[in-house]
Amino acid sequence: MQAVGRRRDRQASDDADDAFEALDPSSLAASGIEDGGAARDAGAAAAAAADTEGPTTPSVPPDLTAAAFFDVDNTMMMGASIFHFARGLAARNFFSGADLRGFVWQQVKFRLGGEGTPEDIRQHREAALSFVAGREVSELVELGEEIYDELMADRIWEGTRALAQMHLDAGQRVWLVTATPLELAGIIARRLGLTGALGTVAEHEDGVYTGRLVGELLHGPAKAHAVRALAAREGLDLRRCSAYSDSINDAPMLSVVGTAVAVNPDAELRALARKKGWEIRDFRSGRKVARIGVPSVLGAGAVAGAVAAGAAYRRRG
Repeated sequence: MQAVGRRRDRQASDDADDAFEALDPSSLAASGIEDGGAARDAGAAAAAAADTEGPTTPSVPPDLTAAAFFDVDNTMMMGASIFHFARGLAARNFFSGADLRGFVWQQVKFRLGGEGTPEDIRQHREAALSFVAGREVSELVELGEEIYDELMADRIWEGTRALAQMHLDAGQRVWLVTATPLELAGIIARRLGLTGALGTVAEHEDGVYTGRLVGELLHGPAKAHAVRALAAREGLDLRRCSAYSDSINDAPMLSVVGTAVAVNPDAELRALARKKGWEIRDFRSGRKVARIGVPSVLGAGAVAGAVAAGAAYRRRG
């Protein structure tokens, strides 16, 4: 019965995934971080990095001063990892379909309206992790493993995964750097055989999530600060390091390393990459390039409608 339920959830949400991919996934990470506080918060994120002890090729000696940093949403994975995670939790009745639609709508408003007022930013930060408040960390990690298998494993870009493997084969360490919660980022990194992950840190007390963040979302300039902090901790030479992302929001991170690569880039990042002579890798089909590159009010409406349809399907089931 459990397997049947999982297949039903996957079928019911396929349209929601397709619609959501039309949005810039960085909308889930927009936090309005200022440089002053970002260094402190990013330092905390780097210190709390999830190390997965991913293996490198035994026959290749480790390259201790070079590493690679990969964004997750639409760089390593199709769509937004936090949305897939939230949808998996909704299928397990962690919250209602209305709550999920509200979560998505908050992201849509943020994507279409920009960062907004300080109060908007505060509400967005709280919404990003409020749905795990009161849950045990161990429970969410276990469910994250299941949800990865159900909703994320098939959405890994094989081209990006091959790039990460190229660095591992050269004896270099590879970290994910993402606004996704650290525990989920760690699961993704471990499943891909990577070294570890830097992610947004969710506060927990006595093994239970409070629903609050430690610092800010790991986004924009905060990613660059986190990479610098990790490099200092690990003895990396950033001039020998590489970074990969799809979003113009990650331009600060891309700019602190010696080799920057735009993967499935949005229009602004593509233009910046051409200007700076950065390499561009695009693993999308022509159809997906068009859809992802033109986020719109129509696309936002499709997301809300698709999620509503998925929730209605589950109720009928």
